[in-house]
Amino acid sequence: MAKIDFGGTKEDVVTRGEFSLAKARKALKKETIAVLGYGVQAPAQALNLKDNGFNVIIGARDWTRAKQDGWKPGKDLFSLEEAADQGTILLYLVSDAGQRALWPTIKKFLTPGKALAFSHGFSIVFKGQTKVVPPSDVDVIMVAPKGSGLNVRRNFLAGAGINSSYAVFQDATGRATERTLALGIGIGSGYLFPTTFQREVVSDLTGERGVLMGALAGIMEAQYEVLRKNGHSPSEAFNETVEELTQSLIRLVDEKGMDWMYANCSTTAQRGALDWKPKFKKATLPVFKALYQSVKTGKESARVLRVCSGPNYKALLAKELKQIGDSEMWRAGAAVRSLRPKTAAAPAFKAKGTGGRTMN
Repeated sequence: MAKIDFGGTKEDVVTRGEFSLAKARKALKKETIAVLGYGVQAPAQALNLKDNGFNVIIGARDWTRAKQDGWKPGKDLFSLEEAADQGTILLYLVSDAGQRALWPTIKKFLTPGKALAFSHGFSIVFKGQTKVVPPSDVDVIMVAPKGSGLNVRRNFLAGAGINSSYAVFQDATGRATERTLALGIGIGSGYLFPTTFQREVVSDLTGERGVLMGALAGIMEAQYEVLRKNGHSPSEAFNETVEELTQSLIRLVDEKGMDWMYANCSTTAQRGALDWKPKFKKATLPVFKALYQSVKTGKESARVLRVCSGPNYKALLAKELKQIGDSEMWRAGAAVRSLRPKTAAAPAFKAKGTGGRTMN
């Protein structure tokens, strides 16, 4: 492992230079990786593993999308039961609610020496709610990419990678860590950093509900609404709220950090941002503290399982997403995007429109 200084705290990380693709292939040369489910993360991880030379099969209820991606029924595309039976590493990538529902079926195929792999700590950490309790004679491991399945694939095709956390919950074979790291390299991780199932699920659920998705969308809606109510046009309000962030400023943050972005903006923008940043922190810190406790105590997981398991959940989700898409702000966004100068297209990879968690 390489010890890297992260802002004064040194952490161990695993890079592709240390654990090469050749080493990963050797570690898993006798393994069959059965990817169970084909929703959000599964297509990206399965295709990356396949392209990297690993023995991969798919187990799914609906084969439509898998066949479009080139998986062949009877060759590398099977029912969930058939794939789980054949696989030595079962990569369990159905939704969190789906993992609970399918667990009685999947656990029958976890014979001694196999590995049960996750991309999220949800089912194991909240076992009291999910009832997912693996047998003691299998490895239980996790590689959690820090990005959507769409970008896991796009970055791979572009020759880059999405960073991933990894953890071993149960080492029954003595090879659990090796299997985990090989799997992480196989799916194209930029680098791998250690965590635990507990830390991963709490940070992940907090991040998604917070800065990554929930807080970001809420803050954008609030600013857009204030601008519009004060007479600014939809185009102006959207550009000042979303377009400049996504097409300019966040790219500078990505390049060299927040201070670099500030340094490359006007002095007026710098002064205003520095003055108002503490006010936003003070206003939102209590919300983040409440969010963290809701995640840690299992309230959020209980809601996910209850709502996402409902018979009408797909219809409910479609309705909620449609409300966002049909709002004036995002209709203005569609118009703004249509006016962008044309650039080279991103690598082709079909994103899943709705359903399931964005990050697993």
